[in-house]
Amino acid sequence: MSHDERPAPGHGHGHGHGHHDSAHIDWEVFGPVLEQGAELHTPVHEQAAVWLGELLMAQGGAGSEGVRRVLDIGSGPGVVSCLLARAFPAAEVVAVDANEALLERARGRAGRLGLGDRVRTHLAELPDGLDALGGADLIWSSKALHHLGDQRAAVAALAGHLRPGGLLAVAEGGLAARYLPRDIGIGRPGLQARLDAAGEAWFTEMRTALPDAADDIEDWPALLADAGLCTPCSRSFLLDLPAPLSAEARAYVQETLTRGLDLYGDRLDEDDFTTLARLTDPDDAAGITRRPDTFVLSAQTVHTARAQ
Repeated sequence: MSHDERPAPGHGHGHGHGHHDSAHIDWEVFGPVLEQGAELHTPVHEQAAVWLGELLMAQGGAGSEGVRRVLDIGSGPGVVSCLLARAFPAAEVVAVDANEALLERARGRAGRLGLGDRVRTHLAELPDGLDALGGADLIWSSKALHHLGDQRAAVAALAGHLRPGGLLAVAEGGLAARYLPRDIGIGRPGLQARLDAAGEAWFTEMRTALPDAADDIEDWPALLADAGLCTPCSRSFLLDLPAPLSAEARAYVQETLTRGLDLYGDRLDEDDFTTLARLTDPDDAAGITRRPDTFVLSAQTVHTARAQ
């Protein structure tokens, strides 16, 4: 299960919480944060949706108009589900997630946007709860599969729901998000790189602890091909929000760094821990919410392949 933002700086965007910590998350509080993060990354998702439509057209399909059913696997609050409904106007979109509170947000969002008749929800754990979903012309999954121990089996399970000629799109990998200049005037220069290293160590430990964790090379095109899909290809999409950020974007960065402080602050040395604590303090003059030099720059890679 995963919901539009991985909860750690240094790991990009898209979805992001997993079975390992879901029991400890207050979704009444964190659901709006996920929704805010997904909205901030709307340019990336819009670019990806256009590309997927082009692929469906170029590979002998009917393009966007020919897509009748879309599954958003690990949909969270439904931001991308609704975006996909607009990108593929003839399609029913099914938002699939293991958290009912987030699916409720997805239904509410679809209703507000006038998409309630085409966006529906399905409560299911991944990948075992997918059997009742039926087939789809397009399956989208962002930052969900890396929270499953056996990613190869998960890809195969999703591929099994594609209709002939259907497309599976997996948003995994890319470039770590950057938020700060090298020298921010407090602490040692190069904090962002050290946060990335701490986040990678946390992420590796998280994956190792997952049930049925398999030590597969994260070669997503190869995993798609091994699932029996053809013509795998990948493309990366840039999110570039230069300084000075809007208040909403600053709040997103602050929340992301705060989440990182909670998850792997104990991996930082005392100086970096203190610096990160100051950055996330809304009352500190050097904090994210008051800094004019904070930005958001990241790249998300989407891997696709087609059913025979």
